[in-house]
Amino acid sequence: MTDKYIIRVTAGPDYDMSCQTEVAVNSPNPLKISSDLIDVELNVKVKNYRGLPRGSPSTSPYFEVEPHKYNNDQYSIGFKFSLKEPEKDMSELTEGGERVDDEGEEIEHTEEDVIGGILGRDLQFGNDFDHPIRDRLPPGFGTAMNIVKWWIDPGLEGDAYADRPYLYGCGLSSFNAVWVGGEKEEGLKVEEDKGGIWIEEGGDEEWRGTIGVPEDGKKRMKWALNEENRGKWVWEYGRTYGVDFYNPYIDFSEYALRLPGFSVPIMKYWDGQGLRTHPKRLHQLRYVLRNRKTGQVYLVVLFTLHRAEDINEDGSLKPAAIEALRKSSGAEGEKGESLADHKSEENGGLDEDKAIEEAKKKLEGVSLDAKLDGKEDDVD
Repeated sequence: MTDKYIIRVTAGPDYDMSCQTEVAVNSPNPLKISSDLIDVELNVKVKNYRGLPRGSPSTSPYFEVEPHKYNNDQYSIGFKFSLKEPEKDMSELTEGGERVDDEGEEIEHTEEDVIGGILGRDLQFGNDFDHPIRDRLPPGFGTAMNIVKWWIDPGLEGDAYADRPYLYGCGLSSFNAVWVGGEKEEGLKVEEDKGGIWIEEGGDEEWRGTIGVPEDGKKRMKWALNEENRGKWVWEYGRTYGVDFYNPYIDFSEYALRLPGFSVPIMKYWDGQGLRTHPKRLHQLRYVLRNRKTGQVYLVVLFTLHRAEDINEDGSLKPAAIEALRKSSGAEGEKGESLADHKSEENGGLDEDKAIEEAKKKLEGVSLDAKLDGKEDDVD
């Protein structure tokens, strides 16, 4: 079934497909993206990759380096970035140094003006969609989400049954590795033997230490689950950061979601349901870096499944695929039910308690550093 489709990865500073650029998956050379809000250098790595562009490496040396070899990580979205201070329309100042608008009225300082960046609690990373996906969610999806929130990231929030579904996490508790640049901007170099820009937890130790950020990545993720701690962190304008998001749970070679105690053959379900009811709709998974407070989008990484018949031999898209992309970027939300209307029926007969118990058995004895088992003390 998987040979009917070809995956293509694109990235850009916005949802608009005209702003998206094809990513050379598993290439050590990062894709550079720039907008009025951010500068980014991005590497996307996928294990057992069989997608576009043609001739892409099937894997990356990244997956042979620890901790990724031990984790059996299946993909990575890693990027170096620097946020830009938003431009202000009002530049005229009073004698006292206050900003005023064109009519001479004083303009109040925003929280971002005062702190010089974005608070930790406001920079989110996650998935969203332009149209409802409830008709394509597999039986047991709610169980899968419970396992994800229990084991992977308890900071996730969202509604998969909404007209415009979303699942966002606080970047500080979602990113597996976070590197903070200092004045000398050392580090985050392209290392071909590690698959591209190599990002490890760390960076400016003095900056991190001032607000009490743990040195270890898992402990930092746990630390960031605390609302007060998230308020201490500021993603500063002009400072360089590096983040890496990876896990072993999405298998892009088989299009499957594999969680402890639970597995979903996504393509089987999509082929049997999604294509029959919506034959022209693209299958896409979109990762977004955004501002929770303002709704501004900084980075969009899009994994799109195209029919093999819609791709030319040289890897370019045929008119049918281009038209499908155009329509997908402007899809209108369909009127439908809310999450509450589906809670009682969406598991499709799956024994949720049994699946959760199986997950717990498989994970028994594993240290849950992200405050997932409720047995460890809270981080102050």
